Amino acid sequence: MRQALLIVDVQASFSPPEWLIQGIAAVAAGMPSVATVERHDEAVTPFERQLGWKPGLSDESLVPADRVFIKHGYLPPAAMIDHLRGMQVQRVLVCGLQADTCVLAAGFALFDAGLSPALLRWLTVGSSLDRSGELGVRLWRHHFGAVILNPDELLAG
Repeated sequence: MRQALLIVDVQASFSPPEWLIQGIAAVAAGMPSVATVERHDEAVTPFERQLGWKPGLSDESLVPADRVFIKHGYLPPAAMIDHLRGMQVQRVLVCGLQADTCVLAAGFALFDAGLSPALLRWLTVGSSLDRSGELGVRLWRHHFGAVILNPDELLAG
């Protein structure tokens, strides 16, 4: 099965744990990968006005990826979806930060594009609302089905 890895918002503004960065980097080394980085532009997405918070202006992906896409807001950019379509992948493995917001939003965008998203549970962390990520995992399973719990399941699949 042709797969690609999507790394969602593993950047300094979200203070990812080191184990997450290292774990994602290990998986990314073995397959095609793309990453998103959230950047602040109040004219595009009103984070500061509505939420009193904003991501950094110059954050970079803390995990090396084949391509990095800058986004403003929760959804991945259309150019990233087009890139993955062009790769003709059968499944997109998704991991990163904020399982219940940005990771879930990426899942919806991938699903709507017919790109069969699968969540890598052991490499996904929740938002400040639910740091365990369990809410996001439950929503992911409900909407998309495919949740891979550990590296052994990934190798078996």
